[in-house]
Amino acid sequence: MTDFDEVRFPDVVARGALGGPERRTEIVELTSGFEERNTPWADSRRKYDVGSGIRHPDHLSEVIAFFEARSGRLRGFRFKDWADFTSSRPSAPVTPFDQVLGAADGSQTSFQLIKAYSSGSRSWIRRIAKPVAGTVLIAVDGAVQASGWSVDPANGIVTFDAAPAMRRPCRRRSAGSRAIVEKPVTYGTRTIVIPARPYLGFSDADRAEILALAEAHFEAAAGEGRA
Repeated sequence: MTDFDEVRFPDVVARGALGGPERRTEIVELTSGFEERNTPWADSRRKYDVGSGIRHPDHLSEVIAFFEARSGRLRGFRFKDWADFTSSRPSAPVTPFDQVLGAADGSQTSFQLIKAYSSGSRSWIRRIAKPVAGTVLIAVDGAVQASGWSVDPANGIVTFDAAPAMRRPCRRRSAGSRAIVEKPVTYGTRTIVIPARPYLGFSDADRAEILALAEAHFEAAAGEGRA
């Protein structure tokens, strides 16, 4: 994504968003009755509906301003998925041993941050491209590394000042993000539809007007029944 702004979608709205991963699977039914399945996507995509997170007029104002500043769908931005933003399970403490980045070979100094999703004998590796600066923890051979490395928050690449010498067994480099991992996303719509009232809730005047209308309706219905 070339046109990308390193800014985060408003957390107050993102926290109430609905969404998650999606995958595309093409299913072809053969004349024999069997099926063939294939996917054109190597990785899953994340899709979110942020409308459910708008609970106040100020929230809507933030979303509109953010939308306009990104020129709609033109520019990408960071988004915090509150259901999946750490290197560990939600209930587990984050450690620098959560994810294995690779094995040292004595020459490689750069490693991509990743997160593995495993179930049974299968795993899928997601590239972590947008870590939040100051939240990454690194360990080598089980020892936490407080220095001697840096991470680029724009692409998630960890670079060591010097490659450790290869040992037997190979030295493993692991990492954990103790606070926030964000996702690069874009708007999926060309327009924002603004409801007149529902997101605002009802004021006392609204309630009084609705009650008055309801009473008038029921009184009219009762009169028709007597007639």
